[in-house]
Amino acid sequence: MGLTKTEVFTQEQNRMAELAKAFAHPARVAILQLLIAKKACVCGDLVDELDLAQATISQHLKELKRIGIIQGEINPPRVCYCINPPVWHEAQQAFGVLLQSFTPASCC
Repeated sequence: MGLTKTEVFTQEQNRMAELAKAFAHPARVAILQLLIAKKACVCGDLVDELDLAQATISQHLKELKRIGIIQGEINPPRVCYCINPPVWHEAQQAFGVLLQSFTPASCC
């Protein structure tokens, strides 16, 4: 099986693909929607709100944090998460430009 050849794509294309991973799973979308709706840091209530296993939520939070679209503050024994505004804005810009660049043409 071949490796993904990220080096043949621009840095912008690779970053946009990474940001897209934040929206590539319904659990991550649900987590992001919940964080947006709460408008504050959310700690342990994610498990109660989403009806998913703690391990599943932790795995998705780890990926969202790796991408940078959320940020977390560790205050043992709790970790609180919220949207990371600069990265959220980066995603809005990147996807907005891409989505707005399409103009319908007579094709197919």
